[in-house]
Amino acid sequence: MHQYKIFSRNYYYIRLLDASGNLIAVSGSSLPSLPLKLTSEPWQTLEDDRGNRYLFYSTPLHTRNNQIWGRLQLGRSLQDFDEYLANVRLIMGLGLPLSLIGVAIASWKLAEIAMQPIYKSYQQIQQFTADAAHELRTPLAAIRATVETTLNQENLSENQARETLEVVERQNSRLSELVKDLLWLSRMEQKTLLTSQNPCCINDLISDTEEELAALAIQSQVTLITEIRAKKSVIVKGNEAQLYRVIFNLATNAIQYTLPGGKVTIILDSSVNYAIIQVKDTGIGIPQEEKRKIFDRFYRINSDRSRTTGGSGLGLAIVRAIIQAHQGTIELDSQAKKGSIFTVKLPLKN
Repeated sequence: MHQYKIFSRNYYYIRLLDASGNLIAVSGSSLPSLPLKLTSEPWQTLEDDRGNRYLFYSTPLHTRNNQIWGRLQLGRSLQDFDEYLANVRLIMGLGLPLSLIGVAIASWKLAEIAMQPIYKSYQQIQQFTADAAHELRTPLAAIRATVETTLNQENLSENQARETLEVVERQNSRLSELVKDLLWLSRMEQKTLLTSQNPCCINDLISDTEEELAALAIQSQVTLITEIRAKKSVIVKGNEAQLYRVIFNLATNAIQYTLPGGKVTIILDSSVNYAIIQVKDTGIGIPQEEKRKIFDRFYRINSDRSRTTGGSGLGLAIVRAIIQAHQGTIELDSQAKKGSIFTVKLPLKN
C-alpha cells in the first residue's frame, strides 16, 4: 500500500536503459521527459524542461558473461524538497526581519517597564534630597542669622550672649533630631535595627503613652483617653521600643492636629490573629487626595512647614517602616474637618 501511494504521486521512478543508453522501459505513467546521461557516477541529478529536479541512482546490469547489458536507474522527484526549501527561504527572508523587529519592540517595552521602578526611585531620591535640604537649611539659616547679628553688636552684654547661645542650642537640637531620625529611618528600611524580638504587651505600651502625653494633651486643651476592648492582655512579638514609638508618634500627631476642645482616643482590640490598635481624633482630618502621600518623608498636609502643627514630617514615615518590619499593616480613614482614624494591625505572638 505504501509503495503504491509513492508511485501514484510520481515521487519515485524506474528507468531501464540498454548498453547504448536507449530507453527500454519505464515505471510510472507520468514520468517526465528527462535527458539520458550515461556516466560512471552512480548518483546524478537531472532536470526537466520545467526546471524540476530529479535525483537518480544508476546501477549497471550484466549478462551471464559479465558484460554490461544495460543500466537500471531508480529516481525520485526533488520537487517537494525544493518547494520546502523555497518556503524556508521565504520564511527566513521575511520572518527573520519581522522577528527581529518584534524582539526589538518587545525588548524596548520590557526595558521601559523594568526602568519604571528605577525611575520612580530616582524621583523619590530627588524629592528626598530637596526636602532634606529644605529641612536642614531652615535651622542652619536661623543659626547663621543669629550669630551674625550678635557679632555685629559692638557692646555685647551677658544676657544677649546667653540668648544667642540659647537660640543656637535650640536650632542645634532640631538639627540633631532631624539627622537622628533620618539615620534611624534609613537603617530601619535596610532592616538593620530589628535585631531582637521579644514578647511585648501592647496594654503596657498604651498606658505608658497615655502617661507620657498627658501634659501635652493638657497644654493643647485636648482630651486624651484610652479604650481597652480586648478582654485579656494583647501580646505581640517584636521590639518594644519601636512599637512604643509607633503608638507615641500616632498619638502625638493626633493631639497636634486636633483643635482645642477636641478628643483623642487610643483603642486596643484583638482578633484571632492580630492585635488592633486605633488612634482616633476629632481633628482637622486629611483630604482624600492627600491620603496616599501622608506616609511619605517630610510630607505635611498642604505643604505646611510650620513648627506649630508638626515636626520634621518623618513621624508617619517612621511609623510605617516599623510596622512593615513587624509584618503588620496600617490603614487610614479620614474626612476633612471631621477627624482621622489610624488602624494598626500586628500579628499576635501565638
